[in-house]
Amino acid sequence: MTAEPQSLPLAVVTGAARGIGRAIAGRLAADGFEVVVLDRDGAAAERAATEIVAGGGRARAVALDLLDSGAVASFAEAERPLAALVNNAGIFDERAFFDLSLEDFRRMYDVNLVALFALSQAAARRMMPGAKIVNIASRAFLGARNHAHYVASKAAVVGLTRAMAMELAARGILVNAVAPGLIDTPLLQALTPERMAAQLALQPTGKAGRPEDIANAVAFLAAPRMDFVTGQTLLVDGGKSLGGGMGI
Repeated sequence: MTAEPQSLPLAVVTGAARGIGRAIAGRLAADGFEVVVLDRDGAAAERAATEIVAGGGRARAVALDLLDSGAVASFAEAERPLAALVNNAGIFDERAFFDLSLEDFRRMYDVNLVALFALSQAAARRMMPGAKIVNIASRAFLGARNHAHYVASKAAVVGLTRAMAMELAARGILVNAVAPGLIDTPLLQALTPERMAAQLALQPTGKAGRPEDIANAVAFLAAPRMDFVTGQTLLVDGGKSLGGGMGI
């Protein structure tokens, strides 16, 4: 018997139109969630949702600018209570420390941290016990050259995850983070062959990860049956965090 649409647990994945977010949305749909593919690019979100539905999952697209606090609050209020929220949306760029402006720093924080907080707070107000929040951090929170603003924003995500886990535990909401390392996305594919080789040389596994590797980790933390892990940051980085130089 096929479950009725309203009986499926609802998951929202931000930045879900492509890359890691798209892989997470597809995996959660395969695991039995109804998935809201949320992205600023509405057309791309529609394509991703259509692909998930064609594959047998249940998904719908929502176009939303996470920096619009009013729109975020309206979205959270309009949806039924979420079983899972995956905060994947974020930005990244490479700039040397002395090349960073205050505007660069503030924008990185606004997108990678403040927007994550705003949606999480709005959604958590209506979540039921057993709900999960999974924040996508980065292995870069341990430190990296030429990414001070990005490193700081992702370190803040790790700290916020721990604080949220402590405060939301009384509501029965579990909060964790996944910290990806070197993942095969368009950003990685844009590297020169020399820089790619240098990055792979630092990987104990000798290879980059796939978006599906991150989706698998998120699926574990978001699973309805998972009820005793909170406040943790799961490094999914092929062992890069074990040591070696710091790249992207």
